[in-house]
Amino acid sequence: MKINPPVVVGYDGSSQSRDAVWWGAHESALRAAPILLLTTMFTPTTYGVPIGMPAFYFDEQEAAAKKRLAEATELAKQAIGERTVQIDVELASDPPIPVLREISKTARVIVVGSRGHGEYTGGLLGSVSSSLAVHSLCPVAVVRGLGGDEDVSVRPVVVGVDGSVHSEPAIATAFEEASLRGVELVAVHAWSDVVLDVVFSKFREVDWRARQDTERALLAESLAGFGDRYPDVPVNTVVVKDKPGQNLVHHTERAQLVVLGRRGRGGFSGMLLGSTCREVLHDAHCPVLVVNSHR
Repeated sequence: MKINPPVVVGYDGSSQSRDAVWWGAHESALRAAPILLLTTMFTPTTYGVPIGMPAFYFDEQEAAAKKRLAEATELAKQAIGERTVQIDVELASDPPIPVLREISKTARVIVVGSRGHGEYTGGLLGSVSSSLAVHSLCPVAVVRGLGGDEDVSVRPVVVGVDGSVHSEPAIATAFEEASLRGVELVAVHAWSDVVLDVVFSKFREVDWRARQDTERALLAESLAGFGDRYPDVPVNTVVVKDKPGQNLVHHTERAQLVVLGRRGRGGFSGMLLGSTCREVLHDAHCPVLVVNSHR
């Protein structure tokens, strides 16, 4: 029997998680995959009684969690419209991060808002989304806004390409997403991860012009073969000198999705989330799909 992995959406009732449900429902419909809406009601307990709280507190938390799932289900139905998608719900009693990480073993993708309830107001990326971007065993979509009233369905998919093996799964995923959506793919490649004019004070524009052809060839090599597999996807290649994170963030202003590998060419072995990925997650203007290197 063929298994159809679900799109899993973490929902806590925040505006960001409402956007996550909306995006996840559309992703489910595109892929003819079921959607699983998940919320948690974790409360630290002693002998089954919430610490410092009366016994009925747990019942109130359970009722609130069930209400959240009903809200998420209604949102998903509105997003799906007339399309047929199986909607499932799950109420977990453990903390959200370990619950979502465990479910990532069998999920197609996990979708979360950029920040949820209870996050510090100064934080640009929530603890759940940032942890899952590092530890999830499946791709993670971090949803930060959906473009307002403007139709985003015609916008391109953007992918960051650094020429390393870490970006190969991201490239494959980006082509697949662009094909499903029937849109252009914009592949962005930077020669350097550092700001060259700052690190190398004698760096001249002529040096960059001489290097561009080599970098374009490297980008073309990274994309080779995917055009044959996805002949319906037009590709626009962009080669920049440096500042890959900043350049990708700029492209997210006119994109419907940006796809990134978890780590890049310059990442230390102990650094599970690359600096470019981290920067884009913090500042992107559209949903970010983070793909690990073992896709």
